[in-house]
Amino acid sequence: MTSTSTHPATASTRTPASRPAAPSNRTRRGTRFLLGALAVAGPLWATVSLVQAATRDGFDLTRHPLSLLSTGSLGWLQITNFVLAGILLVAGATGLRRAVTSRWAPRLVRVSGLGMIAAGLLVMDPADGYPIGTPPGMPPAMSWHSIGHMVAGSITFTALIAACYVLARHFAVLAGHSGTAGARRTAVAAALSGTALLAGDIWAMTGAPAGSLTLAAGAITAMCFLTVAAIRTRP
Repeated sequence: MTSTSTHPATASTRTPASRPAAPSNRTRRGTRFLLGALAVAGPLWATVSLVQAATRDGFDLTRHPLSLLSTGSLGWLQITNFVLAGILLVAGATGLRRAVTSRWAPRLVRVSGLGMIAAGLLVMDPADGYPIGTPPGMPPAMSWHSIGHMVAGSITFTALIAACYVLARHFAVLAGHSGTAGARRTAVAAALSGTALLAGDIWAMTGAPAGSLTLAAGAITAMCFLTVAAIRTRP
């Protein structure tokens, strides 16, 4: 009698423990909100940057990097743009951690966000004729904050490139399991976005013509891919 009376109780206590708890509506809403922040980061950063590039006197995107917009009397606009985009990336990384099985993709997105915040706070030196009145060419010596900006930017771009490739693998595995064309296309878009930023960064580092333009195109492509990733993974 003892064994028959305890056996059902044992089974009943094990059954719930063996099933993963479904996320609550509150958790789901929180994840959607955080992924919404990630979705906004890229388009917002790109729009604010490109509008300034098109309207600032003396700024030439084929010669001047977007970071140079942080200098001059209106530099606070681009500083704020960098910091806000970084905050949105950091918040979005938390949502991504809840939505994907990859451990490294959210970490890399968070690192890129922290790097972007640092790049916004550490301002480049005026250079190559911008702002208007600045001598042509690069300054003879770089300030500590300009060096810090370069380091922070390198960390941001490296983490962002890696995040795109890691997400490419994530969506490729998802496509293999589900067989959906959407996941397969997203995997290809992730790989292409990471490659666009990598190529743009290398082109700019070599000092080739229009290097700042190719770097901007690559950065915008990679940032905006995170919008696609956020939308694809929203619960």
